[in-house]
Amino acid sequence: MPTTWSPTSWRNLPASQQPDWPDETALDHALKQLAGFPPLVFAGEARRLTAALGQVVAGNAFLLQAGDCAESFETFSAVQIREKLRVILQMAVVLTYSLGVPVVKVGRIAGQYGKPRSSPTERLADGTEVPSFRGYIVNDPTPTAAARLADPTRLVEAYHQSAATLNLLRAFTKGGFADLSRVQAWTQEFVASSAEGERYEQIATEIERALKFMQACGIDLETTRTLQEVDVYTSHEALLLGYEEALTRQDSLTGGWYDCSAHMVWIGERTRELGGAHVEFFRGIGNPIGVKIGASTDPAYVLDLCERLNPARVPGRLTLISRMGAGRVAGLRPLLRAVRQAGHPVVWACDPMHGNTFTSAAGFKTRDFEQICAEFDGFVRACKDEGVWPGGVHVELTGEDVTECLGGAEQVLEDHLDRRYESVCDPRLNGRQSIDLAFRIAETVRA
Repeated sequence: MPTTWSPTSWRNLPASQQPDWPDETALDHALKQLAGFPPLVFAGEARRLTAALGQVVAGNAFLLQAGDCAESFETFSAVQIREKLRVILQMAVVLTYSLGVPVVKVGRIAGQYGKPRSSPTERLADGTEVPSFRGYIVNDPTPTAAARLADPTRLVEAYHQSAATLNLLRAFTKGGFADLSRVQAWTQEFVASSAEGERYEQIATEIERALKFMQACGIDLETTRTLQEVDVYTSHEALLLGYEEALTRQDSLTGGWYDCSAHMVWIGERTRELGGAHVEFFRGIGNPIGVKIGASTDPAYVLDLCERLNPARVPGRLTLISRMGAGRVAGLRPLLRAVRQAGHPVVWACDPMHGNTFTSAAGFKTRDFEQICAEFDGFVRACKDEGVWPGGVHVELTGEDVTECLGGAEQVLEDHLDRRYESVCDPRLNGRQSIDLAFRIAETVRA
């Protein structure tokens, strides 16, 4: 391991899940362009998120991390961004109202363009072997050899699309869309007509009644910032280390280095080797960071990871995101116990999606809503038994009325999957299912 850190020290170590770029000159040109661009986020924003996550560590807040499995260059519009944000805000309202604590809102948005793959190639039905689709930041999902060629110009396109998405998010969250007095207006048509939509409407009505009471008491709602605006932070899996390095900047106030591609970045289970390039890069950046933890993870390894990534033991710096599968979530208990006994101040969050993926009889990759809920229930039970605050949830969702995950209050069935299966990678919860999940999470944490 390098004894000193720099934004380039990761290059001395093995880096998994990196594309095979066919044109090194074009790659170098793209990375130099990115290095000259303005940062997408600022160090002070990342520090504020760390402080907010520190409150989650203390049990005084809850983390909602949600968004697309893999953002697309093709389906990109103001309406889609707004609807995704609307669902996140609705979930946050349910959780805040039900749990009685602030909800830290972090989107898988404005940068979630890369995807790890289990194999560098895939075999098509006709026997042709082509490179795997690694997300729009690398190649195109069209199953041809030409489309799947890794293209460095997509790195620059990902930056510009992230910048446009961030601009719109900031406009929505600070420009009136997130005003709590408009909580009724956030209800989408398809949510308003559903059972979980009716539950949401009840909460919205009670919030409106509370706001009218505050106004009657003399509180000026129009000048109270916390009622007018919300903070929604961005995050993505920092998979392509060349891209992340190019957007890393030294903070003029503190002298620390920050990955300015997002407020929070995380390491996936396929890239979290202690002696690997991703852990090396992450240990030196000042952002709050996350690591996905699977069912077969050894407690000693998790302790080594905590020491490597958060040696100063800063609350909110490190989030451990369990992704076990509903049938294996009991394996979380020894990890919770070891980290608690060692005194590491981490956020424990649950990703109940990835460990519950299977292929339907018709060939669709899908997830069952009840299994998703079962894993989160098991996560909460394990946390409570080990004296740890179940601090958050990490889910893949969309604001569109897709049919990609089974179940939920509206009962998406297997023969419904082909109606609106639009994901380019993993199945996502739709708006109805997302609101339903928020209620289930609140009930489980409160129990």
